[in-house]
Amino acid sequence: MTHTISVSGSVLTKHYVSWARNEPDREWAALTLVSQTAPDLVPHPLAASPAPSLTMTVIPGQSLAPPVTPGQLTALGNAIETLWWIRPETLPAIDLSALVDRTRSGLTVLRDGDGVIAQAARTWLERRPPDLSAVQDPVVAHGDPNLANYLWDGTQVRIVDFEDAGLGDRTVELANLVEHLSGRGTDWTPLVRRFAVDPERFQAARCLWAGFWLTLIGPGGPSADRNPPGTAEAQAGRVLRLVAG
Repeated sequence: MTHTISVSGSVLTKHYVSWARNEPDREWAALTLVSQTAPDLVPHPLAASPAPSLTMTVIPGQSLAPPVTPGQLTALGNAIETLWWIRPETLPAIDLSALVDRTRSGLTVLRDGDGVIAQAARTWLERRPPDLSAVQDPVVAHGDPNLANYLWDGTQVRIVDFEDAGLGDRTVELANLVEHLSGRGTDWTPLVRRFAVDPERFQAARCLWAGFWLTLIGPGGPSADRNPPGTAEAQAGRVLRLVAG
């Protein structure tokens, strides 16, 4: 856990308990930029303190939950399209090379053995994917597409939790959303078609995020004990299917 939250009326304060990735500054920069251009999309940042903590407005809506309905998916697409329309140059960059290296290191730990998790790790490590380290289509990257961070008010989707935000790549961000563990059970096809990303690069990005999730929920991973039994094995199967193309 990186933070706790307290709410007083229409104001929310986010108290960070860890910030190894410079999360407070990332969130403040992203909220400041996005709220200036799309004021109804995100909380308005109000104050920052060296504690560190951020104070922002409360926005309406309830977190999306799987499966996302067609109407919600359209509204989510509208929100993402608005976010990606904003020029991201003032934001700190997402380090895609570090993401690739972290995933490769985590899967290297899992590769030994006979089970499906080890098989998926070996298969992922043996592939030759396109280089995803260079940003080809820069966007404001939300960075944490957990469905809980998309608030639905019955008409519109708004976005919260920008502590991992920065200048990112459109294709990698779309794959991050599609492969997030919270999105299982949702048919993402209409959203993927809407943004018309390069299929080969999108497939490579999906493989990257699927492998990343396996490092989190596989044996010894930081989230290994947070999911029902069989979750890691199911994710390994997903990795194998994606790598097979």
